[in-house]
Amino acid sequence: MKESGNIDDIISSKGVKLHYFEPSKRKIWTVVGKDNEHWLDPELDFCSCEDYYYNALSTGGQCYHLKAVKLAKEQGKVETVTFSDSEYESFISALVEDLV
Repeated sequence: MKESGNIDDIISSKGVKLHYFEPSKRKIWTVVGKDNEHWLDPELDFCSCEDYYYNALSTGGQCYHLKAVKLAKEQGKVETVTFSDSEYESFISALVEDLV
């Protein structure tokens, strides 16, 4: 199955990333997909990828990026990167720039 191969590839390449900001404890999840990086909020079941907008919203399912986050969390294979709160604004700006 193609989707499970994509999920396995993402997890094995450490593509599920938790960006953790201190001391505020803010969290930003990203997943490196085939073509670019996507921002996710697993608690809201949201992903910035096209599949989320075109398929997941209409069918109520999840894109494979959200599934990859869930599986990586279960397997303890989340790549955590810690930042200072002073880096938060520039991180968000760069993330938004990549999405546009």
